[in-house]
Amino acid sequence: MLGHVKYYGHHHLFDILILFCFAALALVWFRRSTKRSTFVPPLPPGPRGFPLVGYLLFLISPNHLLEFSSLAKIYGPIFKFWMGTKLFVVITSPQLVGQVVREQDTVFANRVQSTCTLIATHGGNDIAFASYGPKWKKLRKIFAHQISTTSVLDKLYWLRKEEVRKSVKYLYEKIDSPVDIGSLAYQTSTNSMMRMTIGASIEGDDTDIDVDQFRKMTEDLMALVGKTNISDVFPALKWFDIQGIERDSREITRVFEVMFDNAMSKRKKARSSTRKDFLQFLMELHLDQDSKTPITMSEIKALLMDILLGATDTTTSSVEWAMAEIFKHPKVLMEIQSELKQVVGLNNHVEESHLSKLTYLNAVFKETLRLHPPGPFLLPRSPSKSSIVGGYTIPKGSTIFLNVWSIQRDPSIWENPLEFIPERFRRDEIQGSSINYNFSGNNFNYLPFGSGRRMCAGVSLGETMVMLILASFLHCFDWKLPIGSELELSHKLGFVVKKKNPLKAIPTPRFSDLELYTA
Repeated sequence: MLGHVKYYGHHHLFDILILFCFAALALVWFRRSTKRSTFVPPLPPGPRGFPLVGYLLFLISPNHLLEFSSLAKIYGPIFKFWMGTKLFVVITSPQLVGQVVREQDTVFANRVQSTCTLIATHGGNDIAFASYGPKWKKLRKIFAHQISTTSVLDKLYWLRKEEVRKSVKYLYEKIDSPVDIGSLAYQTSTNSMMRMTIGASIEGDDTDIDVDQFRKMTEDLMALVGKTNISDVFPALKWFDIQGIERDSREITRVFEVMFDNAMSKRKKARSSTRKDFLQFLMELHLDQDSKTPITMSEIKALLMDILLGATDTTTSSVEWAMAEIFKHPKVLMEIQSELKQVVGLNNHVEESHLSKLTYLNAVFKETLRLHPPGPFLLPRSPSKSSIVGGYTIPKGSTIFLNVWSIQRDPSIWENPLEFIPERFRRDEIQGSSINYNFSGNNFNYLPFGSGRRMCAGVSLGETMVMLILASFLHCFDWKLPIGSELELSHKLGFVVKKKNPLKAIPTPRFSDLELYTA
């Protein structure tokens, strides 16, 4: 009897042991299957940086282009780095760019708002830096319908035409003397934009500064926008404003505000005009109590800042780079002037109606933007929720750079990528290729103006302005470099990539009828 009991006890313990093993195995399987079902991809690879500050010490200087391009060769087409507690991701692949701007465009439609941009845009009340949502959609719609449509641009052509003719006259007065191409392009584009938006020019009563001061002010503000701000990386240090970025941003923005206030004050006194500019339309929209799209004074000022900063700086850079590349390649200049002679005719000024027929000059413009995109990383994006790109997790609130600079110089995409070859943008027309390199943002190998919802809103205006200035300068004059000078193409790296040394050249009239220059 006792033996039977002992046997039964051992048997019972054996059963319990087996059940326990099965339960343990089931628990392990359940945990593994649960882990598989909730698996979160890792963050992209990248440099470790230093404790606490991360990669900040490497990016405190403006050499982002060189640094990001080098890191992409080490870590691949998508990599991360930390600056303090902030995560940054750089994407250098057309395929991965497509995942951001096309497949997940809404998720990545927010902008990164820095201390400087919030000051310059009156709290993010603009198109460039406003968070994606109803307010941004309203402002974008207003801009699209009232400043960048073909009909509006056509109505305001006479303003652009006057400013370009003034510059042609100025060049004629400077015959056989070196002219700063970038400075003249800036004055031409800025006066055109100011007259179209606020009905005034730099030399008008609304400003107390000259062209050079105004240009320095806009360049300084753009430099502040692109500068790594320690206060943004370490929010706890915001109140110290260690680099003085907040202070400098407020000082520059204040000058613009005075100019806008003066212009708006004039609008209130004279509300009717046969030729409405953008500001007058915005003021009427603001004063209309029954408007379906009400707009605040802060939004008006922020929109004006977008136009003056975004359009003028990039236009100036594009004109200067194009002229530099043209001077470096005499055959390109000969081809351009031959086309101008055929389309426009000698002893005739260039009109905007000619621009669509200047296919070779347009190819030169596109090739300039490929090699020298004004915004090498476009404006940084920030996902509204955690997402997956290229098999890696991109956390909500990260800063995303799209490295257009490297993509447009990638030898796996472009033949002889470092050479200036405008013909590459004409092959499609000649050979009937299906590849289309336009500014629509649909070809992720070529994105000088971005893509998706947040692509540049003023593409058509910018293209028109650059083409008109280039065509007029090259049709009206022959050019040569000053004796002893050497043409170089080194970059001044920053938020907008500019020519390191100003381009200076000497104009010589091409028209036989010299009265065309002074009329």
